[in-house]
Amino acid sequence: MTDMDFPLEGVRVLDLSRVFAGPMCGMVLADFGAEVIKVEHPGRGDDTRDWGLRIGKTETTYYNSMNRNKRSITLDLQSPEGLKIIHDLLPQCDVVIHNFKSGGAEKLGLGYEQLRAIKPDVVYCAVGGYDSSGPEAKRPGYDLVIQAEAGLMALNGEASQPPLKFGVAVVDLMTGMYAAQAVLAALFRRERTGQGRLIEMALYDCGITVTGYYGLDALKLGHDPERYGNAHPSIVPYGMYDAADGPLIIAVGTNAQFEKFCRQVILRPDIVEDPRFATNVNRAQNRRELLPLLKEIIRTGQRDVLLERLTAAGIPCGKVVGLHEALTSERTRRSGLLRDMPHPVAGTTPVFAPPYRLDGQRLPVRQAPPTLGEGTREVLQQLLQLPEEQLQALQAQGVLTLPPLA
Repeated sequence: MTDMDFPLEGVRVLDLSRVFAGPMCGMVLADFGAEVIKVEHPGRGDDTRDWGLRIGKTETTYYNSMNRNKRSITLDLQSPEGLKIIHDLLPQCDVVIHNFKSGGAEKLGLGYEQLRAIKPDVVYCAVGGYDSSGPEAKRPGYDLVIQAEAGLMALNGEASQPPLKFGVAVVDLMTGMYAAQAVLAALFRRERTGQGRLIEMALYDCGITVTGYYGLDALKLGHDPERYGNAHPSIVPYGMYDAADGPLIIAVGTNAQFEKFCRQVILRPDIVEDPRFATNVNRAQNRRELLPLLKEIIRTGQRDVLLERLTAAGIPCGKVVGLHEALTSERTRRSGLLRDMPHPVAGTTPVFAPPYRLDGQRLPVRQAPPTLGEGTREVLQQLLQLPEEQLQALQAQGVLTLPPLA
């Protein structure tokens, strides 16, 4: 794929955010070709450089998962010199992303009105925990807290177990994706009107949105829906089942599929002929009678045999595998979802490729997640023409850090 194929080529982003939601937004824009300049603290960098498994001196698995295709520069934003550099960079940028606490950006001189005075058509995306105009505006936003407060933990897991968080930081993840959508919409509008936009994203808002049909069920019922763990609240059979030699997923979505399931897979036509189980509505109503029966039958079969029969019958199914097995599978390799990228210390490091395909081609990993401050000298020299002597003086003042000269 050539550079001309990137939809956001020519768009420049100042990413002042850290941890997950903001950097995820920045990475989406970077994947589509935007030049994303990640601004980090000179000493510690993004907090996630200290989370997860260590890669090299300044990166970790956590950090690498949401910072591909970016450049990193270091600036002390609390120093007048660091703030001036941001203000000087801004006219050459299109988008600003941050997740400062409420009022924090304004205190630093980086609020929307302050930056719009410099760049009137800036697209400014502020990510916070809660409604910026509400009484909780100053509360810090953390994924786990939002999962609890938005009811996500209450819908996850088995009914017999306490509330359970999702395995990944799903609120942060979705907030980053929603934020990227909003930025893209604002950029599209700017192309037509020449006007910038203030975008405010709250983790709580996105957490509530993620509840989806479960959330609407709760409103309709007037109480929490029952939790079904790996099963489906209204489709039966639909979930994880244990074969004799391992778990598999069976998703019987229609009555026609259930008939094939009974006749061709488990070889029990009498079950589909039972009026209690003839339709999905009836199966859902009588799930306590049906599911133990099906589990006992499936438990006696070999997983590969069952999967072969399910596939032949056109019934959605799959093997339940471990994370490492999934990542190293032929399916993942064939899809090009992982790339080994050069690393100055580790030699190479695996990086997820973008999930997007345009015109039949997956968007590439153009740059590995950057080491801390790897682009400080190059970015500031190219965009601001700062001489080496001035950069060295700023480093001596603690305003920034420079990579070693090649």
